[in-house]
Amino acid sequence: MSLAPQELENTASKYASEAIKFDSQGARGMAISHYQQAIDALVKLLQLYPHSKLNQIYKERCNSYHNRITALQQAGGVEPAVDPKASEKDQKASVQRQETENDFEDLVMKEKPDVTWAQVIGLEDAKNALRESIIYPAKRPDLFPLGWPKGMLLYGPPGTGKTMLAAATANEMDGYFINVDASAMMSKWLGEAEKNVSKLFNMARHYAEKEGKPVILFVDEVDSLLGSRTSEVGGEVRTKNQFLTEMDGVNGKGKDLLLYVIGATNKPWSLDWPFLRRFQKRIYVSLPSQLAREYLFKEYTEPLRKSIRVNPAELAKMFDGYSASDIKDICQAAQIKTVHEIFNSPDYHEPVEGETPVQPRDLTTADFREIMTRRRPSVSTEMIRAYHKWSEQFKAL
Repeated sequence: MSLAPQELENTASKYASEAIKFDSQGARGMAISHYQQAIDALVKLLQLYPHSKLNQIYKERCNSYHNRITALQQAGGVEPAVDPKASEKDQKASVQRQETENDFEDLVMKEKPDVTWAQVIGLEDAKNALRESIIYPAKRPDLFPLGWPKGMLLYGPPGTGKTMLAAATANEMDGYFINVDASAMMSKWLGEAEKNVSKLFNMARHYAEKEGKPVILFVDEVDSLLGSRTSEVGGEVRTKNQFLTEMDGVNGKGKDLLLYVIGATNKPWSLDWPFLRRFQKRIYVSLPSQLAREYLFKEYTEPLRKSIRVNPAELAKMFDGYSASDIKDICQAAQIKTVHEIFNSPDYHEPVEGETPVQPRDLTTADFREIMTRRRPSVSTEMIRAYHKWSEQFKAL
């Protein structure tokens, strides 16, 4: 759901004009905020339209705005981005919110994910569970007089698409996606995690209430925050209790608030039962099926030069037990193999002007067989058995 180039350019120009206005008024915080939003819009343009003739101009604008941001920050003591026309109460609220957001700037990603359902191959059970819990209530809350689940746990082997599922859900409902790595959070905030868990939920609630848009708070590696420990210090216990309290607030209060907590873990068995209860939906994100592997190979080999005899269905059978990320790595390794041959050819030379560069040869099924001898699945059979056993007890779609 990308914007047209003209819309993005207009957005960048609008933010730049506002930034210059605040800059001239001496409101450095507001100027920095708007310069950064202008940069974000231009960067999006560069990513979506990499071959545009205007890209050099966009890059120069980005550099200009970035240099001005640096100059304002080095001026000393940049004040929070407060609208000088706002009331004193609104200014204080804005300052508090920005201070909270600054605490998370290197751990939290607030952006519109550029991931669609079509890019999440297979995983139909997981997709349906997320649609029922998040997409449908966001579109027709009147159909849910008893409310709807606000806590979802995605569990399964690494590389199976848990983050992509959460991102595609946020994209589908046009909401905010706040992505937090729990292990990094605990490491950074050792001794302060309890307070910052509260700040994190307050920030998510602010966006859900103020913007009126759905907000997904995605906590990756949630077991590092909520997992069982043989010996816990007091701070860890208080942090876990604070998370329980916040989850109760999400699930119980303000039933129409479109705030969701999605946790992801590769080790669901390490989570304590009180936390499992707060995640009303517990969704197994499994290894791709035969059909899903076929789609994955078709997608990842599409841009590659390959023999007409390379059959995605045959590759899918060959690589049974491999995860989605494994399959992407395999296709990448196959491409690198042919590129390596070009650079190591005794006849290779850098192309001169007017000369057609040497292209890699067509990939063959034999290339993929060779790669299979060197790359084993990232998920063992024992791990799959452990997930199935846990699912028999705790799965909740």
